[in-house]
Amino acid sequence: MLEIRGAYPDLLKEGFEPHKVEELLDALLEIHMVTLEKVCQSVGDVVDIIRFGDDLGIDNGPFISPESYRTLFKPRHRRLCDYVKKHSHMRTFLHSCGSIYDLIPDLIDAGFEILNPVQTNCANMEPEKLKKEFGKDITFWGGGVDTRNVLNSAKPEEVKQDVKKRLDIFAPGGGFVFNTVHNILPDVPPENIIAMFEAVDEFNKG
Repeated sequence: MLEIRGAYPDLLKEGFEPHKVEELLDALLEIHMVTLEKVCQSVGDVVDIIRFGDDLGIDNGPFISPESYRTLFKPRHRRLCDYVKKHSHMRTFLHSCGSIYDLIPDLIDAGFEILNPVQTNCANMEPEKLKKEFGKDITFWGGGVDTRNVLNSAKPEEVKQDVKKRLDIFAPGGGFVFNTVHNILPDVPPENIIAMFEAVDEFNKG
């Protein structure tokens, strides 16, 4: 799996000037396109997934409105995704933390096929809601266990319950790759990590 990361300005700051943001985004896009061309030529026929990184959300919603996303970011994301699909066999993977529910329809339309880390402890990111509304159109790579409130502090059996509940929601019909909601940090007890993997194994066998 290869990764291309991007960095976008905070559009909510005072003094926001759309034309200057577009100039910056276009400059970044051209840099990405040069790299993307090399990646597709070199490994586009052997690598399965290419990862783009653009954190678009915080706990209670997106950094920017859907309208701003559609105007400033979506056309540039679409250009990246279209190039990948035209010049490689790779699937497009977007890493974005936070509550991005309001942006998911546009992310799908832009050409992203996989979302990660699926931060289900943020607003409007409930597993049931995501699966019902978008499960047929995009793959969720994450959301398999809550790393903020469960994996780090619950008992192993509670971890198993959380994992299996999420698998029951996300797994049916495919379009799900098990992963944690976010990174496993040093405060997570080893026995909880074991319990997490045991739950996945038990689910698959069951």
